[in-house]
Amino acid sequence: MALGLAFFAVAVLPFRRAIALGAVPLFQTRQADSINELRWAVEAAAARLPWRTMCIEQGIALQRLLRRRGIDARLHYGARLDHADAGLKAHVWLTVGEDIVLGAEAAHNYAELAVVPSP
Repeated sequence: MALGLAFFAVAVLPFRRAIALGAVPLFQTRQADSINELRWAVEAAAARLPWRTMCIEQGIALQRLLRRRGIDARLHYGARLDHADAGLKAHVWLTVGEDIVLGAEAAHNYAELAVVPSP
């Protein structure tokens, strides 16, 4: 459900409103889901949806799930110039503390432009 909400938000809402869906206030809950379990759930759901979800939708969904469980997850937005096709490429990755929990495979190739919520 979180992925569907994120996909819809990215498709139809202005950027600032779409990313606000993941940056919900931190909640304290009794659920003991681990970060790895939630990441696996988002990635598994994304692989089975009838539409393609990008790093931004997955990042918003996972950030929302983590923050609702009291885990201070932050979404990072980055960009780089792709010399092969002379275009600008973007990537989103999610951190908890100093650890990249989603999108780590490409994060080092991008210059960070913004963090939501800002530290």
